[in-house]
Amino acid sequence: MYYLFIHFLYIANGMSVRDFMKILEVKRYSDNTINSYASIVKLARHFFKKPLDQINETELHRYFYFMVHTKKVSYSYQKQIALALKLYYKEMFNKNINLEFLFPARKPQKLPVILSKKEVMLLIQNANNAKHKCMIALTYSAGLRIGELLALKIRDIDSDRMVIHIRNAKGNKDRIVPLAEKIVGKLRSYYKEFLPKEYLFEGQKGGKYSASSLNKLLKLAAKRAKISKNITTHSLRHSYATHLLEKGTDIRVIQKLLGHNSIKTTMIYTHVTEPTLLNITSPFDDL
Repeated sequence: MYYLFIHFLYIANGMSVRDFMKILEVKRYSDNTINSYASIVKLARHFFKKPLDQINETELHRYFYFMVHTKKVSYSYQKQIALALKLYYKEMFNKNINLEFLFPARKPQKLPVILSKKEVMLLIQNANNAKHKCMIALTYSAGLRIGELLALKIRDIDSDRMVIHIRNAKGNKDRIVPLAEKIVGKLRSYYKEFLPKEYLFEGQKGGKYSASSLNKLLKLAAKRAKISKNITTHSLRHSYATHLLEKGTDIRVIQKLLGHNSIKTTMIYTHVTEPTLLNITSPFDDL
């Protein structure tokens, strides 16, 4: 059935990015991956001004040089470009191209931006309305990725069992995380005021709330709260994990709560909350 579907796409009116997205949907890639890969392909097609099946590997190398040295893309995005284009050529043209050697040789070890508990409260207090306050509070209280928060449906909040059911998260995995007691009342008040129909947080015209709007409202709340740190919604997730670790929560429990496949990913938080380092007194204080 899958190969019949692919054949249909080939004989349709040319190969479009939408066709690529349909293939990824059939192969059960996550919505976030599909949208990210589609965006990367669109940018590449715009750069070359011609179909990608007419591009040779030398031209692709030139494109990578442009993205790294002119656009200054991050390590992770550089790797994502290579993975997306490699998959696009494979699925759309049945062509294997070697782009792995264009992965950065070493990932920079940058520590995540962490908010204090006081700063988290200031963010929530300085949000515009009950919806914005709940979005920030829920993201932090459950350590959610932005896509996980925006994909939540009303039925995913189980106040009887006090859990949140996160569906089709990164890697197409479901997981259960605790629902904070203090947020239940806030969610009920928000629900009565805004009456969402399907998704827990919806845009003005219904449907999912947009990621760009969420990041924008977070920046505005940070500005009003006079928080100068360069934060994103992911900073709330980082802060959740760090605060759990500071409370003595086992690192493997945090791994499960965050939905990390590898403990190595979770270990980054040990670098920002190492007790033996944080409790060191500076010799300046002895002067």
